[in-house]
Amino acid sequence: MAIDMELEAVLRPPEAPQAPYPAKVITLANGKRMVVREVTRADVPKLLRVVHPTLFIDKDYYNVVGARLYSELLAWQYYRVQNEFCLVGQIDGILVGMVNSRMYTAETGMSLHTLAIDRGLRIGAHLFAAKMEHHIEFLGQKEVLIVAESPIGFRRWMTEYGLEPTTIPHELGGAPAYRLTRQLYFDSKPRLVVGDRPVPDELLAVAEQELIAADESMIREKIAGLKGR
Repeated sequence: MAIDMELEAVLRPPEAPQAPYPAKVITLANGKRMVVREVTRADVPKLLRVVHPTLFIDKDYYNVVGARLYSELLAWQYYRVQNEFCLVGQIDGILVGMVNSRMYTAETGMSLHTLAIDRGLRIGAHLFAAKMEHHIEFLGQKEVLIVAESPIGFRRWMTEYGLEPTTIPHELGGAPAYRLTRQLYFDSKPRLVVGDRPVPDELLAVAEQELIAADESMIREKIAGLKGR
């Protein structure tokens, strides 16, 4: 794609410097270790391969979340969104979930989406917690605005964290935003934010060497395989 950089200077939003997210490792209920780390725009094509099959899964609002996440990642890749970041979870290099978010202002975070591919291990919950950890502890923000698009999301975020209801519209639309304050985060941290740092060198090397996307049939099977959830 040919790019007119003079025009791009007008189209691209300004971006504030963001502190990096330090990778960590979480031991899941099945004993496997998931590396949680930040990715870059260069990784977006591989992320899209994982998100794409979810657009056609009419279960637990995966299609809604997937479609929105897909467009947000594309907007990030082409510099059409301001101050976005993305964290991923990997087991043996295989991508099992991702979360994205952005700095709305220096003090307020705008949580976007959480997508878990391998279900039943609280991968989505762990990645959401990592996203909140990044907003509050590493980006130093005072609050994060959050909405849910599924009952599962509502129970995982609003109920587990005791989020404050507000009348503030969220940029995703839908219901008004709920708010995670620094106080709520640190009150919830002992229960919900887990993981160890630093990540052992051999684990981090595997994760950073290649971001492996499971094939489409495996993604569909992992998501649709848990009946009644």
